[in-house]
Amino acid sequence: MNIKIETISPSTIAYYRRYGAYGVENIETMEKLKSWATTNNYMDENSIILGIAHDNVQLTKPENCRYDACIVLGNNTVIGNDTITIGKISGGKYAVFTIEHTASAMQKAWSEIFPTISKSKYEVDYNRPIMERYIAKLVANHYCEICVPIL
Repeated sequence: MNIKIETISPSTIAYYRRYGAYGVENIETMEKLKSWATTNNYMDENSIILGIAHDNVQLTKPENCRYDACIVLGNNTVIGNDTITIGKISGGKYAVFTIEHTASAMQKAWSEIFPTISKSKYEVDYNRPIMERYIAKLVANHYCEICVPIL
């Protein structure tokens, strides 16, 4: 598994948050975000969508796990009263893994990411969340990225 090190810039995001066990419902939250973004003209060939699972399932009860489906906005974007939340990601150094955008490839990647990082000279930064990143140009070619914060 190839690892690429990248510094991700701090960004403004619009997001929907879901509480509960990670799974199929995360896809529904992501579809809700994409529908909102399309309706409000935020989706285009440069869009970046993020899926952020905030909690470690080994330490957090399933009903308390937080998942955010996000779209990165320009820093000067203004959104009127709406049903979506505006927030920020702090950015920083990440180990980035590009994978096929399929359920089986994602499952395989999750089993290989942490051993790959542990074999490298990097250490996971557990104070920042892991992000699944969907850049429009990659998704068009059936790829996505998993971005793991590192020290």
